[in-house]
Amino acid sequence: MAKLGFFSLAIFFFFFFFFFHLCLAGIADSATVTRHSTTTDFIKTSCKATRYPALCVECLSGYSRAIRQSDHQLAITALSVSLNRAKSAAAFVGKLKKVKGIKHREYQAVKDCIETMGDSVDRIGQSIKELGQLDRRSVGQEFIWHMSNVQTWVSAALTDETTCLDGFAGRHMNGNVKNAIRRRVTNVSQVTSNALALVNRFAAKKH
Repeated sequence: MAKLGFFSLAIFFFFFFFFFHLCLAGIADSATVTRHSTTTDFIKTSCKATRYPALCVECLSGYSRAIRQSDHQLAITALSVSLNRAKSAAAFVGKLKKVKGIKHREYQAVKDCIETMGDSVDRIGQSIKELGQLDRRSVGQEFIWHMSNVQTWVSAALTDETTCLDGFAGRHMNGNVKNAIRRRVTNVSQVTSNALALVNRFAAKKH
C-alpha cells in the first residue's frame, strides 16, 4: 500500500510540474505574441506618414523584433532596407551594360544610371552611419546637426534614383532595357522615399 501511495504521489507531482511548465510556456508565448502584435501596430501607424504605406509595412514588418517600438531604430531599419535594394538595383543595372545589341543611347543611359545609383548607395550608407551615431544623449544642436546631414543625404539619394530614371525618358528609349531598369529603380525610389519620411518623422518627434 505504501509503495502504491508513493507511486501515485510521484505521478501526481509529475503531471503537476508538466502542466505547470506548459502554463509558463503558454504565458511566455502569449507575451511574445503580444509584443510582436504591438510592434506590428507601431510599424503600421508609423508607415502612415509615408507615401507608400503598404510597401513600407511590407518592407519593415519582418524586422519587428529589431525595431521594437523605437522611432530611431525604425528609421535606421528603413534606410538599411533602402540600401540593400539600391545595391541590388545598381548591380542589376551594371549587368545590363553588357547586354548584346544594346543601343548607343541605352548604353549611355545605363552608364549614367550606374553612376547615379552608386552615388545613391554611398549617400544612404553615410546616412545609416550618421543616424547610428545618435543616442538618447544627443539633443539640441548636436541632434539637429546629425539629422540635417541624414536628411540631406537621403534626399540626394532619392534625387540620384530619379535622375537614373530620367535618363530613359522619351519614346526612343522604349524597350526591354528601359522596362527592366524602371521596375527595379522605381521600387528603390519608393522605398527610399518611405525611409526619408520616417527619418523626418523621427526628427520631428525627437526635436
